[in-house]
Amino acid sequence: MLKIDKKIVGYKVVDKTEEPVVEAQLMHELLPRPNCLTGTTYKVKTPQSEHALYITINDMVLDGVHHPYEMFINSKNMDHFQWVLALTRLVSAVWRKGGDSTFLVEELKNVFDPKGGYYKRGGVYMPSLVAEIGTVIEQHLKSIGVIKVEVDEHQQAFIKAKREEVMGSEESGYPANATLCDECNTKAVIVMDNCKVCLNCASSKCG
Repeated sequence: MLKIDKKIVGYKVVDKTEEPVVEAQLMHELLPRPNCLTGTTYKVKTPQSEHALYITINDMVLDGVHHPYEMFINSKNMDHFQWVLALTRLVSAVWRKGGDSTFLVEELKNVFDPKGGYYKRGGVYMPSLVAEIGTVIEQHLKSIGVIKVEVDEHQQAFIKAKREEVMGSEESGYPANATLCDECNTKAVIVMDNCKVCLNCASSKCG
């Protein structure tokens, strides 16, 4: 027997011939944590420390869709223990709340170290360790489909053609005299026909 303990403000006759609408289950903070979650661990090595960071992001799967649920960061380097622990707890709390959490990526990537950033392999500039953590989160969100990646075939063909024109079939890096790109923070900008072209993201500035 169903007990009604609230005031009835309206009603609708159910049509039994209609198929019930099943809504996708969404992430929210009241969902209990399962005993087992799927996750991915990313290794981050910076020139600022001899010890690598291992960033683990676990996902909760709801109706076949992956949602980021929690993040852990481990390292032998304990210099950043306090703020790293605080960051992982805050990011995990935001994910468990549900909703759009992609704003975290840009917020973290825009953190600059007052002592200066560093270059990664391939000439990619990282303004801080926090920014690199944001880049890892972005990579993970792309891999599970939270951030949609739109691939422009014409742009990809343009990049490949420019790389082959300058470097032949070599894919190991960019010319030594390449400069930093303002768009993708990669040392991949060269001058071709009086036009600055980035071999990584295809942005160009003609002068």
